Amino acid sequence: MTLSLASIPSPSSGGVDVGPLVLHAYGVMLLLGILAAIWLTGRRWTAQGGDWDLVIRAAMWGVVGGIVGARLYHLATSWSEVPEEWWGPFAVWKGGLGVWGGIAAGVLVGAFVVRRAGESVYGMMDAAAPGILLAQGIGRIGNYFNQELFGKPTDLPWALEIDPANRPTGYFRDPTFHPTFLYELLWDVAGVLLLLWLSRRFRIKPPGIFCLYVAYYTFGRFFEELLRIDPAHHIGPLRLNAWVSIVVFCLAVAGFVWSQRREERPAVPPERKGPRMAIPKGRVRHGR
Repeated sequence: MTLSLASIPSPSSGGVDVGPLVLHAYGVMLLLGILAAIWLTGRRWTAQGGDWDLVIRAAMWGVVGGIVGARLYHLATSWSEVPEEWWGPFAVWKGGLGVWGGIAAGVLVGAFVVRRAGESVYGMMDAAAPGILLAQGIGRIGNYFNQELFGKPTDLPWALEIDPANRPTGYFRDPTFHPTFLYELLWDVAGVLLLLWLSRRFRIKPPGIFCLYVAYYTFGRFFEELLRIDPAHHIGPLRLNAWVSIVVFCLAVAGFVWSQRREERPAVPPERKGPRMAIPKGRVRHGR
């Protein structure tokens, strides 16, 4: 395959030297994604009457839980890629973070923090959904800098140039590939706008927006998996993550239907959340 006349060049390096420090673009993109998610979630949560402090606390612990969950998912599904050293399972700097485990663990830990604070877990999930999707899109830019997780060879005008050292076995003669990082970035940003529009246009019971986010992301991720050529476990004709996308999509659709059919509990007025006043013996309190 010959190099297309119009293509996207890849960065020569995934890091930038800042004095004695080396900033890895992948880490910078992850940080920017987290900050963007916190900002958007905070805007949505405070618009519902919530406070920023809870958003920050839930995000802080959610990120920690997300990193642990993402690593555990990678270890469970790609153990062969882990360095054969005692420190191998902990070597996140060698790559290997699974988005599925990261989101699941991050949401669970964040939900625990919100529940401990006595606030609505479902409400926070809906508030956070567009921000999480935005963070995923920004994080994919890190794959561009690392020249990784690209798709099949192509000579389309937007094809991505990949250095020979980063091409998978069997693709050494193919200089350009589908830029799946760009496809997911555009898909995720469009999803953020769609979720924000749906939130304003329709009265969707929580956690309906979160369920729609999961269904939307997994729908696009399935087709992305059909393009990617990086090493992966296969079950039948499909990559493992393609099957995960199908299963999670079905669960998300079922969750959305359930969330819209369930009866919402009436909100308890703030003045009634405190401890009840003791009633002296001998006095009868009649209901009104």
